[in-house]
Amino acid sequence: MPPMLRKHLNDKSDRTGYLDGQVLVAMPTMEDDRFARTVIYVCAHSSEGAMGIVVNKPAPHISFSDLLVQLDVISSGEEIRLPERAEAIQVLRGGPVESGRGFVLHSADFMIEDSTLPIDDGICLTATLDILKAIATGGGPEKALLALGYAGWAPGQLETEIQANGWLNVPADRALVFGGEPDTKYERALAKIGIDLAKLSTEAGHS
Repeated sequence: MPPMLRKHLNDKSDRTGYLDGQVLVAMPTMEDDRFARTVIYVCAHSSEGAMGIVVNKPAPHISFSDLLVQLDVISSGEEIRLPERAEAIQVLRGGPVESGRGFVLHSADFMIEDSTLPIDDGICLTATLDILKAIATGGGPEKALLALGYAGWAPGQLETEIQANGWLNVPADRALVFGGEPDTKYERALAKIGIDLAKLSTEAGHS
């Protein structure tokens, strides 16, 4: 688990003013191709920086069952016996940092002591194999997605990017994070704050 997340597990201080549990939506003018049209769920934000998971970019050519085999959670051939809930879990490109590592965003009905980070609105993050084993055997959380990698910001970097109109932040909810096709999440996130993408794209080209 990244050091920032581990610190958050033990930090019970007031989080007022930070964006934990919010969603970042890339503006159409986003210049970094890695984050164009991304929707990012912010897992940790403090004076030490920020960390989030991209929730609308599918990982190409890989399924949840494939990953379970690669990680030796199940043996090859056991995919046909996976619970229906496990087969439905989306594998996403969570961000450019540690892209070979898996992070599970999930509902709060499943917790692993000292490993699960409760974030907000019934959404948690766990980055250990134990949650994958639980899902593979029919347990685990009701809602979950698996992200490969994460997005990270140095101290003050995210605030600077927001002030430069790189990101909008909107309230998150489980339906946006877990529900629907990933390709629809960008428009749905903007719609939560009453923004029409076509109008925003036109206005973003004018100063």
